[in-house]
Amino acid sequence: MNTRLLHAEHRTVAVSAVLAAVIAGLGLLGLCYGASWATPGEVLAALTGAERSVVITEWRLPRVMAGLVFGAALGVAGAIFQNLTRNPMGSPDIIGLDAGAYTGALIAITVLSGTSAQLATGSVVGGLLVAAVIYLLSSDRGFSGLRLVVIGIAVNAMVTAVNSWIVLRADLEIAIAAVGWSAGSLNGVDWADLRVPFAVIAVLLVGMAALSRDMHQTLLGDAVAVTTGVALNRLRLLMVLIGVGCTATVTAVAGPIAFIALAAPQIGRRLAGAAGVPLLPAALTGAVLLQGADLLAQMLLAPVALPVGVVSTAIGGCYLIWLLTKEVRRA
Repeated sequence: MNTRLLHAEHRTVAVSAVLAAVIAGLGLLGLCYGASWATPGEVLAALTGAERSVVITEWRLPRVMAGLVFGAALGVAGAIFQNLTRNPMGSPDIIGLDAGAYTGALIAITVLSGTSAQLATGSVVGGLLVAAVIYLLSSDRGFSGLRLVVIGIAVNAMVTAVNSWIVLRADLEIAIAAVGWSAGSLNGVDWADLRVPFAVIAVLLVGMAALSRDMHQTLLGDAVAVTTGVALNRLRLLMVLIGVGCTATVTAVAGPIAFIALAAPQIGRRLAGAAGVPLLPAALTGAVLLQGADLLAQMLLAPVALPVGVVSTAIGGCYLIWLLTKEVRRA
């Protein structure tokens, strides 16, 4: 048993190293690619300060870093809810948290002036309210992960309908901006947009790392987890808060980016050969998926850059069909 566990840990470390190398490669490609191609030497010179390049350091680098950090945040958020529900369908975009964060942002755009602070606050509040509703409804007569997923899907449909009503009732210019933003995009992000979100995500990820041991203890069963000193209700509440915080922070800056949180944890789990859904492979896989999707979004109709959410939805839709087919066969 110890040998098997040691092998799984070694495989996780090896997979994480490979994913980190892929992230570095995609990041370099993202810094090189654009209206004018930059050589790796020019990129290195710009990053080290040997040469000044506004295009690389002020335009491309923020986008590459946003893909890395936001992808990791979405991957961790997906891992949190899939561990919480013990269901591969339990991700923020499926159970309605993305839609709730989008509702809060829509209210900030249509009712308020739509500043960055209002968008961030609205996204977090909207996501937390939807999470609270889903959690309370699914906790009736004891917590059930399957019930949480089913209720979340229903709430997602209702919140999506509310979002459509808000957009239809808004002024034309605001509605066009809201619909464009809803696709999820990294186009035009700069350092001013990213400093605070990066800091928030860093705090959330550190907090989740501190809870990772207790989270994996719950995979042995609630009774075993309690006997080892895990406070289940407190743990679940903190996990929900961190998961919503990661999702809402990304949504506040880039809009709702679909399917990264759904696919990354399961792909990372299969690559690592883990029994549960490990956080590090999920985070690294999320970064790879978002960086790769964003590069495709820039290349498909170049020089026009598509919203990354369009590409992630297309890829994620194929993944969702495969996942549902596999779950049906298993049942």
